[in-house]
Amino acid sequence: MAKILVPLKRVPDYEIKVKLGPSGKDIQKDGIKWIVNPFDEIAVEEALRLREARSDVEEIVVCSIGPAETSEQLRTALAMGADRAILVVTDEYIDSDAAHRILAELFRRGDYQLILMGKQSIDSDAGQTGQLLGARLELPQATFASKVVIDESWSTAEVTREVDGGLETLKVSLPAVITTDLRLNEPRYPSLPNIVKAKKKPLEEVALQELGVDVSPKVRITAMALPEQRQAGVKVGSVEELVAKLKDEAKVL
Repeated sequence: MAKILVPLKRVPDYEIKVKLGPSGKDIQKDGIKWIVNPFDEIAVEEALRLREARSDVEEIVVCSIGPAETSEQLRTALAMGADRAILVVTDEYIDSDAAHRILAELFRRGDYQLILMGKQSIDSDAGQTGQLLGARLELPQATFASKVVIDESWSTAEVTREVDGGLETLKVSLPAVITTDLRLNEPRYPSLPNIVKAKKKPLEEVALQELGVDVSPKVRITAMALPEQRQAGVKVGSVEELVAKLKDEAKVL
């Protein structure tokens, strides 16, 4: 029987209008809506589909790192169908380097055959955690998966990924780290009965200090700035008018 670990991240809703916080080094977080990182949501869905397609998936465990409020996003994953959750509680800034160290410790504490996680988070867009995690655990890794096939004995995974000019298929031995791309699947919406059931599923909170992991940041954010507002486009009536505007107004000719 196999166990799957699915790390996920709490991120701001992509539909909000981002505002800078008073420090100028972070966004304004008060009162904004938080969601499960969409790439991680795909990883949860893929774990659920693996279990539905076969009878040898014993448990799907979701985990996250962040403040106590991150339990809301873990409950969302539990409502989708995951079995239990682990939250490493901390209010500290956690970069990719610190995150992969924490996740490695959680992996070592369980008997997992597979780590499924999003290829990146939509807030930092670093796209590093999965690769760092595979390297630290000395596990095979396959990134940006658009298709995942596990053999009957849970000894290998065949992963298809999109590359420039086509598709690439990799075969990796298990346990392994696989990161998910948007084209892998479309996550389900939790049903109301499952949302109610999720409130009773186990969610373990672990203090960051208990793990004994060095989380000192390797990258420090010194300043943030919002993109400059762009002027609205205008319609032109002819090629001559377009050329004139490019020359006189845009100054690109």
